[in-house]
Amino acid sequence: MTAYNLARMQLSAFGATHPGRRTSNEDAWLVDQEVGLFVLADGMGGHKAGEVAAHLAIDAIQEFIRQSRDSEDITWPHGFQPGLSRDANRLGTAVRLANCRVLDASAERADCTGMGTTVVAALAGHDRLVFVGVGDSRVYLWQAGGVHQLTQDDSWVATVLAREPGLSESALAHHPMRHVLTSVIGARPDTEPHVEERALEVGDVVLLCSDGLHGALGNAEIGAALGSGNPVETLAPMLVQQALNQGASDNITAVVVRRQA
Repeated sequence: MTAYNLARMQLSAFGATHPGRRTSNEDAWLVDQEVGLFVLADGMGGHKAGEVAAHLAIDAIQEFIRQSRDSEDITWPHGFQPGLSRDANRLGTAVRLANCRVLDASAERADCTGMGTTVVAALAGHDRLVFVGVGDSRVYLWQAGGVHQLTQDDSWVATVLAREPGLSESALAHHPMRHVLTSVIGARPDTEPHVEERALEVGDVVLLCSDGLHGALGNAEIGAALGSGNPVETLAPMLVQQALNQGASDNITAVVVRRQA
């Protein structure tokens, strides 16, 4: 378990991962205790290129968040959006830099051509949680006894459901397009991450997870686990094991963060 004080907030965080029924694991995750950064990436691409993309993205995000932590004299290569907080700008810039790094590596390395990765990231500080998602990995928040999905999937299914709100996700469960993503890190140079923020209160629990987990567990199961009061070092592997028990075949990763005080 990683426990630390950051901007008057005491947080605990823990991550767990499993390849599922696959021979390799292209998921990657990060808990950076010094800057309050939590990241999860689910890579894709042949011959372990997905694993390369996931780690490149996480490294790029961590580097910029650390670089921009205390310095006001910093270059904003993608501009500074005055309508967003400084931390929201930091996280948005970090994800755009990750996109550039994966694109560059894909162009320079023949064995990595076409690789990409989903990314979800959360930055905690000053009683706030800033979060972003690209792809279909997700961020959930357990707060006031209920669980909420904070990020929206960049997927064909999510697009159809947004256009046809009366349609259920189960109706598309076997559609041949159900796994198609509409945006990932490394797919195109103009990727625009949608950064949001909200209050983070004492007792709140945040979950970052790959689709191997949320594809096997529903909101009720995720909410029950996050609201159980178990320590984070128990919660993360418990959620992964529950997904395995439900027959998840994809890589499964969970990062759990709790605000304690």
